[in-house]
Amino acid sequence: MGYMGLVKNPRASKDTFLQMLHCNATTINTPLESNGLYLALKAVELNSDLQILNNAAVQFDTDLPEFRTMSGVTIHKDGRTVTAPVLMWVKALDLLLDRLKIAGVDFSRVASLSGTAQQHGSVYWQKGVHQKLQSLQPNRFLHDQLRDAFSLADSPIWQDSSTTEQCQQLENAVGGPEKLAEITGSRAYERFTGSQIAKVYQTKKAVYNNTERISLISSFACSLFVGDYAPIDYADASGMNMMDLKTKEWSPQILQAVAPDVEAKLGTPVPSYTNIGPVSKFYVERFGFNPQCRVIAFTGDNPASLIGMRLKTGDIAVSLGTSDTLFLSLRQPKLILEGHILSSPIDKDGYMALLCFKNGSLTRERIRDSCVEGSWKLFNELLNSTPRGNFGNMGVYYDIQEIIPSVKGDYRVNKANVQLSKFNSKEIEVRALIEGQFLGKRAYAEDLGVSLGENTRIFATGGASNNSAILQVLADVFNSPVYTLEASNSAMLGSAYQAKYGLVRSDTSFAEMTQNLPPPVLACEPSRDANEIYAPMVERYRALIKNITNQK
Repeated sequence: MGYMGLVKNPRASKDTFLQMLHCNATTINTPLESNGLYLALKAVELNSDLQILNNAAVQFDTDLPEFRTMSGVTIHKDGRTVTAPVLMWVKALDLLLDRLKIAGVDFSRVASLSGTAQQHGSVYWQKGVHQKLQSLQPNRFLHDQLRDAFSLADSPIWQDSSTTEQCQQLENAVGGPEKLAEITGSRAYERFTGSQIAKVYQTKKAVYNNTERISLISSFACSLFVGDYAPIDYADASGMNMMDLKTKEWSPQILQAVAPDVEAKLGTPVPSYTNIGPVSKFYVERFGFNPQCRVIAFTGDNPASLIGMRLKTGDIAVSLGTSDTLFLSLRQPKLILEGHILSSPIDKDGYMALLCFKNGSLTRERIRDSCVEGSWKLFNELLNSTPRGNFGNMGVYYDIQEIIPSVKGDYRVNKANVQLSKFNSKEIEVRALIEGQFLGKRAYAEDLGVSLGENTRIFATGGASNNSAILQVLADVFNSPVYTLEASNSAMLGSAYQAKYGLVRSDTSFAEMTQNLPPPVLACEPSRDANEIYAPMVERYRALIKNITNQK
């Protein structure tokens, strides 16, 4: 589901912050994260110096087997509809808070909390639930009290791709994909919330009509903590295809195209660092939270990662997870059709650019398994045994329909750009995979207007950021040094930092608040001949993708 962070009196060294994540899954910052599979709900406690004190997790599949999910989700028979049980997230929160208490977290010392969750997913609260949220009984589990709280029991989530028809309707309503991207920061995407709400209205009118409030997964998790409907924050709202990026208000033209009366069901979006209010009395009486503990707006996992990585101008973050993502800060929005522009979670007048690639770690694992029977050690040996540029061979690998480019399948070419069915060695296959993934990221980053130079820094996070052989290829392809952070879970830490920032922002800047955190660690520098090799290969990559898409 997401991450949650808690902080108690940030001006006192003994106070703590708690954060949660939900990975179709969770952490005490929010119940879901979206740049990978959502396998668990996680939480971390930080002190006022932003040092980690405690953490806990609940695994959806193993700890809550009664919901019969696989990797925290349910894939429906059509293969395109993907949902997660809302009550599973609620029950996971019950378990998580108990585990935090067992781990030694003193909830009475928590000054504030925030969270992060996977983006785009939506939760539908049934009419009449508002009053129930405000009067939760501390002697009963949350999941027991909210068992009938949702008009739609299974939430559509980011992996869903069943709304192609509704996406077309949204783009047609505003004058095409370019116009929609101009207004909202993205053309229509099946996983985005606007098309998902439209689908619910068109195919389940009774459900829609019985819905009192529609939350994102982040604001849903926040609502559980404030005991009231929490607003959607700007950063997560900008991943819905519904908010006007410039005005930070719902676009009337798009609202009309989505469903009737939808604005009233969404509420008014707020800045991502908004101090929403005190924690619900339920948590004070059941877990011993301080009644003065404040709840800071929850946000999406990608914006939270931007916070957690503390990027400076010119920095590029690359998250290497189930899905790979690339993101960076912007002062002004750019019109792009392949990627997303979101509102900044730190600066309400700033922006962030996000590129998402579905074929990440699972594709790397597939090639690893086929070449070296599951051994990362042997995989890295093969990668290091081949020269930069791979003798001119190049490959792109898409196990599932990719977002950018919109392609599925494996494609290989040799030095002469002749298409091959397979390479003649495992070493070439391994390097073609890794180089191809990073060539694509560089090409699309340059399309955003990114100019790689001597001050460019690449920040790597996610599971593969622990693999030095893969990071060396990343440094070479981008011709830039690659750094990692001491703590790799940037989304969870980002929401914990936000928990404190929401309290102290009137007295200090975010940079000042985080200035004493450990600096990033240099993982590797580009080889001297990197640009000479990879600049031409980026152009070859563009030509290869153009050729593939022209064949479709």
